[in-house]
Amino acid sequence: MRKTRPKKRLILPDPKYNDVLVTKFVNNLMLSGKKNLSFKIFYDAIDIVSEKTKEDGLEVWKKALANVTPSVEVKSRRIGGATFQIPSEIRAGRKTSIGMKNLINFARKRHENTMGQKLAGEVLAAYKEEGSAFKKKEDTHRMAEANKAFSHFRF
Repeated sequence: MRKTRPKKRLILPDPKYNDVLVTKFVNNLMLSGKKNLSFKIFYDAIDIVSEKTKEDGLEVWKKALANVTPSVEVKSRRIGGATFQIPSEIRAGRKTSIGMKNLINFARKRHENTMGQKLAGEVLAAYKEEGSAFKKKEDTHRMAEANKAFSHFRF
């Protein structure tokens, strides 16, 4: 490679919980640069979760995020005129990123009134190992398991 890799940006922890993972999640949640609104939505969702479960909302959210984080993914690769779905391990940073994005995307598709309620509902579902984001992770793992025979075609 001729060019050097770009430096990793320093992500500051969030003001309320002092956690970098929360800031990353809020950055994924943010639309049109409205970070304050994203923080408000996230904190509202955590309050709703802690109200419903009678536990620490942040711990419930972390467990939910761990439940929807995939460990393998399938990539398409064309070999001799045929396209194979090749399972491959995911590096740690990409794992959490995929988990966050799945949680947010499926929260947006829910049918509650506010985004805070939608996010809280999806977090609770993921915590109980159900819901759309958890199903997506299970489908990904199932597809990787089904195509395990092609893993020798690795990239």
